[in-house]
Amino acid sequence: MMESLLIANRGEIARRIIRTAKMLGIRTIAVYSEADAGLPFVREADEAIAIGPSPARESYLSRERILEAARKSGAAAIHPGYGFLSENAEFAEAVEKAGMIWVGAPPAAIRAMGLKDAAKQLMQAAGVPVTPGYLGSDQSEARLAAEADIVGYPVLIKAVAGGGGKGMRRIDRPQDFAEGLASCRREAAAAFSDDRVLIERYIANPRHIEVQVFADKSGNCVHLFERDCSLQRRHQKVIEEAPAPGLDAATRTAICEAAVKAARAVNYVGAGTIEFIADASAGLDPDRIWFMEMNTRLQVEHPVTEAITGEDLVLWQLKVASGEPLPKSQDEISMNGWAFEARLYAENPAAGYLPSTGRLEHLKLPRTVRVDSGVEQGDEITAFYDPMIAKIIAHGPNREIALSKLAAASSEIEVWPVRSNAGLLARVAVDPDFRAARIDTGFLDRHGESLVTSEPDETGIDRAATALSKATDGDPWSALAGFRIAGPSDSRVRVRIDGHLHWGRARADLEAKAVEMDEATVLFDAGNAWSIGLPHAGEVEANHGVGDGAIISPMPGLVISVDIAEGDPVAKGDRLLTVEAMKMEHTLRAPFDGIVGKLQVSPGARVSENQLVVTVMKGED
Repeated sequence: MMESLLIANRGEIARRIIRTAKMLGIRTIAVYSEADAGLPFVREADEAIAIGPSPARESYLSRERILEAARKSGAAAIHPGYGFLSENAEFAEAVEKAGMIWVGAPPAAIRAMGLKDAAKQLMQAAGVPVTPGYLGSDQSEARLAAEADIVGYPVLIKAVAGGGGKGMRRIDRPQDFAEGLASCRREAAAAFSDDRVLIERYIANPRHIEVQVFADKSGNCVHLFERDCSLQRRHQKVIEEAPAPGLDAATRTAICEAAVKAARAVNYVGAGTIEFIADASAGLDPDRIWFMEMNTRLQVEHPVTEAITGEDLVLWQLKVASGEPLPKSQDEISMNGWAFEARLYAENPAAGYLPSTGRLEHLKLPRTVRVDSGVEQGDEITAFYDPMIAKIIAHGPNREIALSKLAAASSEIEVWPVRSNAGLLARVAVDPDFRAARIDTGFLDRHGESLVTSEPDETGIDRAATALSKATDGDPWSALAGFRIAGPSDSRVRVRIDGHLHWGRARADLEAKAVEMDEATVLFDAGNAWSIGLPHAGEVEANHGVGDGAIISPMPGLVISVDIAEGDPVAKGDRLLTVEAMKMEHTLRAPFDGIVGKLQVSPGARVSENQLVVTVMKGED
């Protein structure tokens, strides 16, 4: 077993690797950027080395700086975690050339599976079914558009080197193809330095099912069953579960055997995931499940596999990388119960899932289930990296019990003032369709109205009134609060919630938790966080009318394109400019027909949240 290990990553996965490495008596070395200097993983490692400024390309994506840190610390091995350099074949080769152990897939396998078009061609040759589409080398817009016509709309444009939902666009109409292709290529070039794409048939009722595989250096290869990752938004996974609901034994055998065949086709070593897309319109059937891609690394969602198998996958990685055989053979690996993982993101679902940044002044995570987190109360969520706060992992003897545990745990989460998706997670976990496993990758789009809320429901408003009543010892709830000159008294009172006034009732039967912060009283209600207070004297509901034409940036980020100039005529829905934040593009569009007024930014400018970027004037103005 290796004596020391450098973790070429950050946050939650760095802490996860450190935990297992310390259990094995391995000395751990963390590397960190300026933005991460105060995070827990830096403190928890035996040694920590600064590797550069906050932008990932100058720190976590710098092969030279990480290798220099490894040489400086005397690391015997490097674990890349997931993301960043975890699937970079050149980095893997450089690690091995430097005489260190690479805790990852062989460079040849990374290359073979790293490009989606080449990987699919390889899988076809190995007898693994692949999704119908275009994988050719002709990347001209005309050829790609023609192939999309042949495949039939809707289609998916996917970056050849893509992953994590970046560099991917669904296109519903031929007239939208050119704009979608240009946006996809820009995002792919920024994220992967490769703007090549492929075209795939869009599956109407898709389920995203993946199989965990593991292989050692002696040629042994096993699977650890499947995971269902269908609950997504913008192609980013939100809730994963294992096993996949509705998958019968015969189909499970077929898909798992296909995954092992795929791994063997590239002489794989280490942890990997074979991802499949399934047409679930008529149930899950081997004839309607196709290879999509292989991730040659540990997955974010690996804890659900650990929960149902009882295995430590990081321990398996370290043993295999050290030259040891797989800890278990296929017939020794079994499933036990059901598990869910929910990704707690720093984002605002009510504002289109835009990322939220800032200091976690208040953070309370559940203690009743496993929680893997990279941050603690007082830490900062920045715009430089993925917005994940934590992973909430619930395990039970069956799906119903595991899901009930997830619902209860998600409802306990408290995050402030950074916005989070905890309320969404809690609502998904009790949604009748989700509980009945009526799911596919479009679930959140279809259920958005019932799952995403920008204000509390009636019970939430009453909780706010109840919390304020307790906080003020009942003063605002005097006899005059509900007094009427004529008719029965009205027990309702006026409360302010996130700047809006509501009528609520203080109720003895409601539990209501409010926390006094420096600048606000915050009500935590089923994962949601609301700023609450009493109205000021004479206060009335403010008019938050829209349509004034002031276009503001909804998040901090980088302006990567400006598509208009002052004085240009625009139609409602026309693209004005594009802002990039947390590796994703966000397009700002004209709210109505009009003329572009004052333009406040140019390409390359950094903008803050709620910053005015451009004004659109109506014709009559």
